[in-house]
Amino acid sequence: MPLPPNTIPGVLIDAAQRFPNRTAIENEDGSRLDFAQLLHESRRAAKAFLAFGIKPGERIAIWAPNSTAWICATVGVQMIGGAMVPLNTRLKGREATYILNRSASRILFTVRNFIGTDYTALLEGEALDKLERTVVLDAPAAAADSWESFLARGDAVPDADVDAAFAKIDGDTVADILFTSGTTGKPKGALSTHDQTVVTSRAWASSIGLNSDDRYLVVNPFFHSFGYKSGWLACLIVGATILPHAVFDADTVLRRIEQNKVTVLTGAPTIYHSMLMSPKRAATDLSSLRLAVTGASVVPRQLVERMHGELGFDIVLTGYGLTETSGTVSICAASDSIERVATTSGHPIPGLELRSVDPQGHDVPPGTPGEILVRGFNVVKGYLDDPEATAEAIDADGWFRTGDIGIIDAEGYIRITDRAKDMFIVGGFNCYPAEIEELLMEHPAIAQVAVVGVPDERMGEVAKAFVVLRPGKALTESELIAWARKSMANYKAPRYVEFVDVLPTTASGKVQRFALRG
Repeated sequence: MPLPPNTIPGVLIDAAQRFPNRTAIENEDGSRLDFAQLLHESRRAAKAFLAFGIKPGERIAIWAPNSTAWICATVGVQMIGGAMVPLNTRLKGREATYILNRSASRILFTVRNFIGTDYTALLEGEALDKLERTVVLDAPAAAADSWESFLARGDAVPDADVDAAFAKIDGDTVADILFTSGTTGKPKGALSTHDQTVVTSRAWASSIGLNSDDRYLVVNPFFHSFGYKSGWLACLIVGATILPHAVFDADTVLRRIEQNKVTVLTGAPTIYHSMLMSPKRAATDLSSLRLAVTGASVVPRQLVERMHGELGFDIVLTGYGLTETSGTVSICAASDSIERVATTSGHPIPGLELRSVDPQGHDVPPGTPGEILVRGFNVVKGYLDDPEATAEAIDADGWFRTGDIGIIDAEGYIRITDRAKDMFIVGGFNCYPAEIEELLMEHPAIAQVAVVGVPDERMGEVAKAFVVLRPGKALTESELIAWARKSMANYKAPRYVEFVDVLPTTASGKVQRFALRG
């Protein structure tokens, strides 16, 4: 089969040719697939998509925890020219419905039992305009809606049909649509091509020194670029073993590191804090660990030192990236000092241009705070069916406005100091006040609301809501928090609520969030 340049299925084909019998995936239950088997199962998924009539440019969605099927469904649909739309497993039914409808996804892959949640039940009663079929990954094999039954539908499809569809895709084909929220409140679908994704993931893997001997425990969710593009895809690129992990629990992760001889573990600072706090850490053999990559929030020097000294990592790196930059902008180098790793997000990956500008768009001198702009191969094509949002984010010269305030020093290292768009990060997940406020405003007792991020020792930041009640309405903090947890992803739900008579505003009526942060 010819190998299109820089496509995700092409990466797997290349890995299967170079490392056919090497373990590609080792699951939590001990089951394994080598690279040749992973390619075979992904081709079966591609044949099933053809049997169900998925055409080039059409989309399927995945709303499920990390698993082998997650990877096979993604590579399978991409192999025939379709695009994958991942959904955050913390979303509620209404949030998921918006993304499914907005993306016009025809098939949804999900589960009925993940941390006590039946995702099919969350969609009951929702108006799903385009969704034609739901495949339940944890259904019994014989069930009509199971993953096995889905694959079986494609067994009669000739291999030549997959080859013909695959031959038509190239690096400019859209590979995935990752939805990211923003200041307007509604999630936007960022369009990434195969070439952007593969080249960025290859640069990330090269920069951190990921190699074919590594065993990478992927605790970052596959629906996030950290778990997908800097996770399992990076492993396919270098031939490393993927160890999918569905739910982060410090004790379980420690046990798996010891049993499975994990060498690479990446994630938000929260996961390393939790491991350090675990009473089982001291009795666990962590000698296999060699490489950690973190970021997403400020990383204290003390944490980096403890990751080296107490968790045993040889190398600890920090990085910076966004959905709109295919997951990566910058990464530290193994040769960088602990001080540099803790105080910067590294140097841009090769091929990117960075600027730091003032509010008028003028470049500021090195070492001076400004909004970070990025231009290069990894900036997404734009937002799905939203030219206005695309033009606002990416100018005519190709510069993407990150919305992050940072400093670029004389050597090109980046330090993020603030977020211009009011975004805050909860345990590695981006939270946008406008989106949370829009959801909270659906509560019948709320007249006005403003949300800010406040410090939290374990999660880094959490949401706090300042609420003005409607006349004659009563509501308690615990009642609103409980309501919010049923209406939105738990990481978005406010942990604190303060009832106020009025919100501080500018003369034009805009809420002054800085005043609420104190």
